[in-house]
Amino acid sequence: MNDLFADVGYVSLNHVGEELCGDMVEIVRREDELIVVLADGLGSGVKANILSTLTSKIISTMMAENMSIDECVSTVAATLPVCKKRGVAYSTFTIMRFTGNTEAEIIQFDNPLVILLRKGKNYEYPMTERIIEGKKIYETKIPVELDDVFIMMSDGAIYAGVERVLNYGWQRENIIAYVEANYNYKQTAKIIASEIADECNRLYASEPGDDTTVAAVQIRKRKTCNLLFGPPEHPEDDNKVMALFFSKQGRHVVCGGTTSKITARYLGKEIVAAPDYSDPSIPPTASIEGVDLVTEGVITIARVLDYAKNYLEDNSLFEKWGKQKDGASEIARLLFKEATDINLFVGKAQNDAHQDANLNISFSIKLKIVDELRQCLEDMGKTVTVNYF
Repeated sequence: MNDLFADVGYVSLNHVGEELCGDMVEIVRREDELIVVLADGLGSGVKANILSTLTSKIISTMMAENMSIDECVSTVAATLPVCKKRGVAYSTFTIMRFTGNTEAEIIQFDNPLVILLRKGKNYEYPMTERIIEGKKIYETKIPVELDDVFIMMSDGAIYAGVERVLNYGWQRENIIAYVEANYNYKQTAKIIASEIADECNRLYASEPGDDTTVAAVQIRKRKTCNLLFGPPEHPEDDNKVMALFFSKQGRHVVCGGTTSKITARYLGKEIVAAPDYSDPSIPPTASIEGVDLVTEGVITIARVLDYAKNYLEDNSLFEKWGKQKDGASEIARLLFKEATDINLFVGKAQNDAHQDANLNISFSIKLKIVDELRQCLEDMGKTVTVNYF
């Protein structure tokens, strides 16, 4: 495993008045490979959704099995139903495959061409043209570099603003200028995609005239975050768990009052309470020399889970957790924006404070929160390991 990581995120806007999006993004991540397929079905609504779903599923599955693009295109052409009105049966598509986080393969058919930012500026990558099943396909293979950002779009992005605020829509060169001006290597792929989609929505006056999808892949350095949540079930294991926790490279976050006391005792340091905090609904943080972040337990992690679920949806809470100084926001920034590999150390000791019926907190709820958070983080593309003690 090298020290690079391909972070991926996407956002879709539905055509105004439609419940289903006619675009579909399919992501397949394996140990040494990431495949991202963006398909744009003909038209909008249910039919377009079916076309794009079939296309993205077929292509991603076949590519994951190392089948050729010729076979993929032939299978899609033979599978998709024909539109009676237009006499054609296809979904446009863009495929990106990252191998070993060192090489990118881009295959494009009829979608706006992928934008590549290298060192924050547009990079004109080489393309070769081929005709497969009567379709003009553009292919590219290039080595990747740290902080490269690949942006793929459906054509709803370049039509944004047509006959509203722009005569000819938001052309590709306009989008390039926008992403260059707003480039920030610290942002995640999801946030990059969200910013572009938000601008598209603004240009559409919040009434998209076409399904609009933006997907981004960012090449980042691998970074590890270790989070300790709750004391071990057996007190005699305290030092063993602490030794394992602090042996891991990367950031170290300790959650919970009792857990903080055990940590301070193990390190021979004092717990220093934070002087103030920004969100009264989240308990204040503290500090222990040798620990990156010290927070309260269940209430704080439950809020992190809320932010994680929202991040995977429309990320509308980013302005909140992206800036606030409370414990939940700081953990969210560490887990969502910074970390690529996450180790969760979860103690199984019962907390007497949680037995208060008025708090409505139980050990089973704590484990459920951990499991849901793990799933959310994996859905973000993180590598997550959970250790119970």
